[in-house]
Amino acid sequence: MRTVTPFKAGLLFCSFLITIILLAAIGSLLAVPTMEDVLTNIWSEEMQLSLKLSLLTGVISTVLVMLFALPIGYTLSRLDFWGKGLVKTIIDLPVAFPELVLGLCLLLLFGRTPVGKALSSLGLDFVFTKKGVVAAQFFTALPYSIRIMKSTFDYINPRMEFVSRSLGYSPFETFLRVSMPLAGSGILASTVIAFARCIGTFGTVLILAGGSYMRTETLPITLYLNISYGNMGMALTSGIVLIAVSFLAIFIFEKSEASL
Repeated sequence: MRTVTPFKAGLLFCSFLITIILLAAIGSLLAVPTMEDVLTNIWSEEMQLSLKLSLLTGVISTVLVMLFALPIGYTLSRLDFWGKGLVKTIIDLPVAFPELVLGLCLLLLFGRTPVGKALSSLGLDFVFTKKGVVAAQFFTALPYSIRIMKSTFDYINPRMEFVSRSLGYSPFETFLRVSMPLAGSGILASTVIAFARCIGTFGTVLILAGGSYMRTETLPITLYLNISYGNMGMALTSGIVLIAVSFLAIFIFEKSEASL
């Protein structure tokens, strides 16, 4: 029989306490609306548009995030260069300050500035558009994915890459055939976290894309707008859908990780 020391009891108490509080909070959201109200709101035109826009922009943003997170994470893990600490700090900054601040920064950058005008001439208008939703999600989720990928590559023994190079593979071939397969679980985790962050992005989307009704209305924006209007049924349904999408993403991640 295992002896439960006061230290172990304290650890278990903290773990179960927070678990119970979170479960109660989520359960309260699920218990308030009736199933009839949820089904009615889910099939409404507003919710359908919001869900489709969230999933579409979330997938696009996640793909773009991973296209940048992989090379940047590998760079920060494997390469030594002047200013590396500064680069890492700047990339991590969006994690430290609120999404509203990030959205304001992006709004100013993509607005009436030389950068914004140059992008606009190429047909890339990010202010108060659906492209802005993708940009907001991208810059919100990217730092999290980069941190996960850097940690993943940090745990991979560089000796395996040295062996690959000694066998005649180029740096790119080594990255593609050795580093990437070894980082499979980290890539999966980074992708899932990126998708969840993209779907749940609120402040950045609100400031940059505007959060316009039936135009740039993602699920978090739908929740916010309907609370503002006093339509609690739609707001609660939005919250339930967000929880369901997040749960599904984490469930797929856990099952896929177990099979690796």
